[in-house]
Amino acid sequence: MSVFLNIMTVVITVYVLIYYNVCKGSRCKSTAKLKGKTAIVTGGNSGIGKTTALDLARRGARVILACRNKKRAEAAVFDIRMESGNNEVVYMQLDLASLKSVRSFAETFLKTEPRLDLLINNAGVLGPGRTEEGFDMAFGVNHLGHFLLTNLLLERLKLAQQSRVVTVSALLHRLGALDFPSLSARRKPVPSQTTWGHIQAYCNSKLCNVLFTRELANQLEGTSVTCYCLHPGVITTELCRDFPAWQQLLLLPFAKLFFLDGEAGAQTTLHCALQEGIEPLSGRYFSNCAVQEVSAKARDDAVAKKLWEVSETLSGLS
Repeated sequence: MSVFLNIMTVVITVYVLIYYNVCKGSRCKSTAKLKGKTAIVTGGNSGIGKTTALDLARRGARVILACRNKKRAEAAVFDIRMESGNNEVVYMQLDLASLKSVRSFAETFLKTEPRLDLLINNAGVLGPGRTEEGFDMAFGVNHLGHFLLTNLLLERLKLAQQSRVVTVSALLHRLGALDFPSLSARRKPVPSQTTWGHIQAYCNSKLCNVLFTRELANQLEGTSVTCYCLHPGVITTELCRDFPAWQQLLLLPFAKLFFLDGEAGAQTTLHCALQEGIEPLSGRYFSNCAVQEVSAKARDDAVAKKLWEVSETLSGLS
């Protein structure tokens, strides 16, 4: 019995050390109030997006939940209004897998909303499929849809005294690689595509997020807009909802033990959106509420510029 107790003590100690020193993460310390300011949160109906939106609403912001699923988004609006006491929380339809929908959202927003202070590019997908225009789903949603959305709203962001663009990337950008011909390919899905193939496409899209933020900072130099990207931590979200049920079951024990919940996962997003004094760090990558270095591939300005130019063409901006 004593041997068993000793083993259990070691296991619990290791778990606590890993969870609180590696998984738990830091918290946003900003006390900023946002009365009179407007924020957009893509994918704000669940997970870290919903938690981010709730925090912004509690600070007094007008919050636009830009989501694909109307029923779930309206339920999230109700929840956030009730919890925050802020009725300036609204839903606007946005499907990032459709560039037509992105343009429609931007047109509606610019007609109905006089200002924009925060754009939180939070939504993300991991899994099979193609966008409406035929791009790989991860590339199309995680990068190209957000690229177009950001560019269509830039002029409105510039009208604010100080505004920010925050894009949720991931530590997995380190495993990403860019093959421009395959990124722009509009092929039908390959039935035999593996789970690893979907994960690799996700990693590639997260590398795109980092490079996009890097070049966006160059484009915004001299304006009142700053931009940041981040790794939110390993989060319990619906990101893998399109995976087979058996794979999700395999992940469940690890998720329960080590993955962050939505509140903890939103902290670095909120830090990038709200923390005072980080303006000189525009274009940088954050994790655990602190600036971090990225992989060598993510620091290549020539590749970042090429990705921007390719994305302009693919999204119809040029």
